Amino acid sequence: MHCPRVWRAVSALSRGTAWRSQSTSTSLDLSGIYPPIATPFMASEDVDYRRLEENLLKYAQVPFKGLVVQGSNGEYPFLSAEERVEVVRAVRQSLPQNKLLMAGSGCESTRATVQLTEKMASAGADCVLVVTPCFYKGKMDSRVLIHHFTQVADQSPVPVVLYSVPANTGLELPLEAVVTLAQHPNILGLKDSGGDITRIALIVHRTSTQRFQVLAGSASFLMAAYCVGECSGRGLCLGQRPGPQVCELHQLCVSGRWDEAKALQQRLIEPNTAVTRGLGVPGLKAAMEWFGFHGGSCRSPLQPLTEAQTQQLRKDFSNNGWI
Repeated sequence: MHCPRVWRAVSALSRGTAWRSQSTSTSLDLSGIYPPIATPFMASEDVDYRRLEENLLKYAQVPFKGLVVQGSNGEYPFLSAEERVEVVRAVRQSLPQNKLLMAGSGCESTRATVQLTEKMASAGADCVLVVTPCFYKGKMDSRVLIHHFTQVADQSPVPVVLYSVPANTGLELPLEAVVTLAQHPNILGLKDSGGDITRIALIVHRTSTQRFQVLAGSASFLMAAYCVGECSGRGLCLGQRPGPQVCELHQLCVSGRWDEAKALQQRLIEPNTAVTRGLGVPGLKAAMEWFGFHGGSCRSPLQPLTEAQTQQLRKDFSNNGWI
């Protein structure tokens, strides 16, 4: 099996108002696996920082390139802005300095996103992940989104990664908006969680003259993304057992060992899909417990899995040899 790969340098970044003429000063390579970590809670639904630190010690045993903090799996819509920043600060204090910290800073308004982005940078984020605003999704066309992300990137002290997660937002970041924003020197790339490989391939092709990176938003289509020229990825945060295997899949794709990659990818699809497209964060947290991590409860209104859901999820993992 032959899959071409496109490798690009990363956009070097600097602040300023006239972004098309900005000079480059820093490079940041996103190639590798970045698990989007969950936020552990106490029974009171307060953030459990002790359990978070325990989880981070276990993540450190897996060869991840870095971590995504306050992504969709972090239940960020249910946290206050102060909590979101404090969680990032706590992770940075425990995370080895050679590990990249990508922090979610997206809010519904441009003003709030700019403010939270600055706070995330001060808390130690190496770059920020900015989700599409979606409450008024009928008005979020290319013109509006280009303006939003440009304003954020112009004022951000760290690189910006665009985040398109239509399953949660009901809004896909338009292709033309991505292509335009890829020219911004402080926009590093895109995390695409939609799973449309044709779209990902077209984005890679249309931005091939830019120093722009595209991250596969799920372990379910990681290999396919590499096959269309993908240079970066992220792994499903399910604990130590699958974690090294997702990193292994990355290495197999990078080295062109496609038959081995195919076999491993197939084992990841069913459990990953059961969580990401089916059970969501409650399923993720249940699975974390099976692999020695603290998942615990979710913050309300999310509720734990039912017994039937738990049994089905366990079956999805056991059928593929993970437990």
